[in-house]
Amino acid sequence: MSPLALVSVSDKKNIIPFCRELVEQFNYKILSSGGTAKHLIEAKIPVIKVADFTNSPEILGGRVKTLHPKIHGGILAKRTDEEHKKDIEANNLELIDLVVVNLYPFKKTVDLGAKWEDAIENIDIGGPSMIRSAAKNHKDVSVLVDPSQYQNFLEESKKGELKDSYKAKLALEAFQHTADYDTAISNWIRKEKDLQSSKYIESYPLIKTLRYGENPHQKAFWYGLSNIGWNSAKQLQGKDLSYNNLLDLESALSTVLEFGYTQKDELTNDMVTSVILKHNNPCGASISNSASKAFLNALECDSVSAFGGIVAFNSNVDNETAILLKDIFLECVVAPSFDEEALEILKVKKNLRILKFSKDQLPKKNQNSTKSIMGGLLVQDTDDCEEKAENWISVTNKNPSNQINLDLNFAWKICKHVKSNAIVIAKDQKTIGIGAGQMNRVGAAKIALKAAGELCSDAVLASDGFFPFADTVELANEYGIKAIIQPGGSLRDQESIDMCNSKGISMVFTQKRHFLH
Repeated sequence: MSPLALVSVSDKKNIIPFCRELVEQFNYKILSSGGTAKHLIEAKIPVIKVADFTNSPEILGGRVKTLHPKIHGGILAKRTDEEHKKDIEANNLELIDLVVVNLYPFKKTVDLGAKWEDAIENIDIGGPSMIRSAAKNHKDVSVLVDPSQYQNFLEESKKGELKDSYKAKLALEAFQHTADYDTAISNWIRKEKDLQSSKYIESYPLIKTLRYGENPHQKAFWYGLSNIGWNSAKQLQGKDLSYNNLLDLESALSTVLEFGYTQKDELTNDMVTSVILKHNNPCGASISNSASKAFLNALECDSVSAFGGIVAFNSNVDNETAILLKDIFLECVVAPSFDEEALEILKVKKNLRILKFSKDQLPKKNQNSTKSIMGGLLVQDTDDCEEKAENWISVTNKNPSNQINLDLNFAWKICKHVKSNAIVIAKDQKTIGIGAGQMNRVGAAKIALKAAGELCSDAVLASDGFFPFADTVELANEYGIKAIIQPGGSLRDQESIDMCNSKGISMVFTQKRHFLH
């Protein structure tokens, strides 16, 4: 008896040559319905229509086609089970050996902004039911859910009887396919109706198995979306991205995005920004009137830490900047665009990873940030809310000048991306000292101020959290700091305010904290 394949696909890529080979090489009969049946018939592939197979017409506008005992009985029947054999004979069931099904394009439909009613009609019911039935009975039935599986199935079939391990792998991929589909639907309903979910469910396909994780003894895998974020960035040259590269690139780009992001020549001259990052912390940043000047200014902050670091730009990289970049060992450079001449210059650094990350590849606002903990996952909104300087308040007798305000704004944006406790010293729109990840705030201040040294005169200091004591202000004064920006909100705020007033330092409260752990 000829084997029977049920074929019903939304994605019709390669389905005609696949079905033709099933029929001609393996003597399959093809069972199909709707658009798939029409598509195969037009290609002169013999098809048994589902309605003829079940002796039941499609009803409810096509909502019910394959939800029938003859379909699911033919898929779910155990070939060697005596009770099942009796039911097969009693119900005149014809066994289905292969299920080739992929689902209505729900994700694509909602991504295009479909109305609620249209999106609901793109929720596939019969498809997931057939896939799950076949996957459950994978010992006797093969299930294919993606065109990429077709060729491998044909090759395995040519070897003879399919191995149990291969059919189990197909079942795994099938259940993952339906799980991904249900995840998209549930998350869409949650967002559309603004509902609180009792479960956190996300689904990301595997992009790549990485060489290793943070350390060589750790396995690592990269999962993500194909149309947005780092997987959509264009790597122009260099070695494969590592686990640590991706973490650092994320931090570097997040920092530079504070200052705008454009393909080429659309930023005002005073907003071209370069950020150098090492081990998930900025070690230098600057705003200037050119990418080359911004990079040089950022490099001056900590040229030692910059060695082996990541550099991000918020505008085009030209050949002048490329000449500077090639003279230092760097892991990655990311920017919205590169001049062709610049890329030619950077080609001499064959291992340097160069990534073009376009503005339209950025994720939307209101994304989630997740961290794994033992036995669970912590989920929060990404800290990407828009900062409005008009909400800041000057709390000291002395108000900052316009130039000082520019430096305070710059320092505050950089400080947001430095690990807590964080202190940033800035002057003339560039960092001159950074203290990161310390257990107490005055410790972070000591590191940043010492790094800046004599350059601290008339500079500003930013702190990601409030001051519990006046000691940081007192230390800042010793180095010549003229203005401080911090969230405020400590029970001892007045002590710091009084210390600033006594030293002639201006202080601004942002009324918003930016801890980063």
